[in-house]
Amino acid sequence: MIQDLNGKYFDNQYCDYEPRPEDKVISLKDGCMVLSGGTRDEIIFPAVAELSEADRQQKMRYLFAIGGERFFLARDIELPGCHYEKLQYLRHGGPKEAVYAGLVAMQIGRFYEALQFCGRCGHPMEHSARERMMYCPKCHNEEYPKICPCVIAGVIHDGKILVSQYKGGATDHYALIAGFAEVGETIEACVAREVFEETHLHVKNLRYYKSQPWPFSDSLLFGFFCDLDGDDHIIIEEDELAMAKWVSPEEIREENNDYSLTNEMLCRFKEDYG
Repeated sequence: MIQDLNGKYFDNQYCDYEPRPEDKVISLKDGCMVLSGGTRDEIIFPAVAELSEADRQQKMRYLFAIGGERFFLARDIELPGCHYEKLQYLRHGGPKEAVYAGLVAMQIGRFYEALQFCGRCGHPMEHSARERMMYCPKCHNEEYPKICPCVIAGVIHDGKILVSQYKGGATDHYALIAGFAEVGETIEACVAREVFEETHLHVKNLRYYKSQPWPFSDSLLFGFFCDLDGDDHIIIEEDELAMAKWVSPEEIREENNDYSLTNEMLCRFKEDYG
């Protein structure tokens, strides 16, 4: 999946480093990020040494390191030959470590942008030098990056799996039942609630499969397989779903794209039950 970085270690511990000439820069502007030439098959971020003197003077915030290579966050840099692209540009790009660097940088960038002012007293927030946290020097409010727990449920019955398509979503791919955990709710209870809310089905025998960070929605996904408990008649939640149905392994068109948890779970079911 996207977080599997070809054997390279993703070190996201925050340190208040100063950028070196060889460090990479991910610059954000109007919801886009800068790329240094290249194509989707060769996503490249500029190095600090390539920046103009004016751009190097701005405070660049350390992000993380991948395979020992450091990445820093900047704003609105302009370089000859560079271009800004939306987040979706990375979705089918490579190499994987560059894709993941861009996705996580955008997630962290959204956090910093949303926390410029204190939500408690309105005073300008400041960066912590010891951890990835914004704090208010006036009322001492502390804010950390938002991570939203979300479940994905592969419900199985009589050798078939429950698939869906969301309203306004892609119609050429199947999805699994998914949703965000509520306050005070366990992840296991979230699986049962989401399946019932979206299809009026009950489930049992939850089996944890795998987790995945999903920077697109600031989420941490928890994948479960489970079994139908009772009647298999589906009543969809029409405000969210365009359809939901039971499909056999032979009906699943998806091929493993090594990207998303949903795709991997569908392909795993296809492999195990086909």
